[in-house]
Amino acid sequence: MRLIIGITGATGAIFGIRILELLKNTDIETHLVMSQWASATVHVETTYTTKEVEALADYTYSPKDLGAKISSGSFQVDGMIIAPCSMKSLASIRMGLADNLVTRAADVILKERKKLLLMTRETPLNDIHLENMLALSRMGTIIFPPMPAFYNHPQSINDIINHIVFRALDQFNICLPDAKRWEGIKNN
Repeated sequence: MRLIIGITGATGAIFGIRILELLKNTDIETHLVMSQWASATVHVETTYTTKEVEALADYTYSPKDLGAKISSGSFQVDGMIIAPCSMKSLASIRMGLADNLVTRAADVILKERKKLLLMTRETPLNDIHLENMLALSRMGTIIFPPMPAFYNHPQSINDIINHIVFRALDQFNICLPDAKRWEGIKNN
């Protein structure tokens, strides 16, 4: 399996990083592209450097490289996750702007009818955000705001991050063994 992982400048860079960490020692080939602002967000929000994040992926690309292999429909890939996905990137994808490699790769995923998951990050949402999400959802995109779950009794921020990332990977039928699953309500 091959996945493109996009990281944009919205808050929540750790989601894309954690996806790369979890996939690092699997047979899933990862192709990373970070927007111009993603590097700034990684620096502000995490202890990782851009180089450390890039080292987690099998292949990395500059956001300016619109000639990269992931910019073509002839490149065989199973799907793409953008985690996090800024509202700017969301709007660009909806409009087909393809002004950087993150949005161009997403455009290709859509035209090739592959799976695209956008971990949208913004709150509150305005009408433009909602309309962009609805339009992309109607095109088959998975709109996946990183909502925490509390039924699994998270003990740390890492527990919350992991649960969200495991749920995102579930959308690609990637079921990792450490994922905590709903077991139903147990009556005593």
